[in-house]
Amino acid sequence: MLIDFNNLKINNLDFETDFEKKINFFLEEWFSDSRTVKVQTSGSTGTPKVFEIEKNRMIHSAKMTCNFLGLQEGDTAFLCLPVEYISGKMMIVRSLERKLKLMISEPSLKPLEKLHSETDFCALTPLQVENSLDKIHLIKNLIIGGAAVSESLKKRISGFTTHIYETYGMSETLSHIALKPITPQPEEYFTVFEDVSISTDERGCLKIFAPDLNVEVLQTNDLVEIKNERQFRFLGRVDNVINSGGAKIFPEQLEALVKKEIPNEAVFLGVKDESLGQKLILIIEGEESEDLIKKVLETQFEKNFHKPKEIIFVREIPRTPNGKVNRRELLDLITP
Repeated sequence: MLIDFNNLKINNLDFETDFEKKINFFLEEWFSDSRTVKVQTSGSTGTPKVFEIEKNRMIHSAKMTCNFLGLQEGDTAFLCLPVEYISGKMMIVRSLERKLKLMISEPSLKPLEKLHSETDFCALTPLQVENSLDKIHLIKNLIIGGAAVSESLKKRISGFTTHIYETYGMSETLSHIALKPITPQPEEYFTVFEDVSISTDERGCLKIFAPDLNVEVLQTNDLVEIKNERQFRFLGRVDNVINSGGAKIFPEQLEALVKKEIPNEAVFLGVKDESLGQKLILIIEGEESEDLIKKVLETQFEKNFHKPKEIIFVREIPRTPNGKVNRRELLDLITP
């Protein structure tokens, strides 16, 4: 299905599938007299909730992304994300704001199977990218969100000429407020959009002020290193920090390091330990493998205490509906 937002007549559109009907419901909500629309959070960092967002703020967010990527009226976009969440809703709003031609595909792990021609813009989760490598070359501008992009995936997409970006944002920032290039020229730091200010609190956690998106200063639990007024590097979530024997360990950094050596999903957790407080363990998704264990133990960790005290293999690592690793559920899974 294709929706031309330069010549939109909702009544003439034939919404057949459940996914298309959800899009229709959102469009009806968007064109209603209400100043707001309802958005559901993923629940990856807390209890899932539904809250209302002002439409004019969503338009500001859409303009930021479209301007950053240089999208023009009449360009094409491809939607294959759930429209219950801000990620899918914002793909529609960007198409509305910039009058794009929006192609619709049911959200799945292989959403690009039916894509046979070039498109100017698409948003995917890392899992969707992993299952769509044979079609990525058809996308001119690709943003990846919903979860961190693993080092192994970065390697697999490094040869593409497509402009691929990792996103930084949350529901409260109306999708992302910063992008980090992965290809064709990778960068270490996220670059924030125009009219977005960043700073840190006493913990070193990122504070965001984007008055066009949210009237309040948004306090995150993300530990960052700020390079300049427009760039920052993500270190990890403060609530994921592992305190082992008095040493603070950032699991996201260790995961990025290990994933340069192994192709499997890998998650570092801290489990209760009488002597250390928390014992550092590594969970690897897949069948137990001595070769994988050897590669992990041969990894050049910066500190000796960064090496996991134990390595556990699980068939499948639990994830939230939009693909993020569910650390709380994983911890429950591997502890009695």
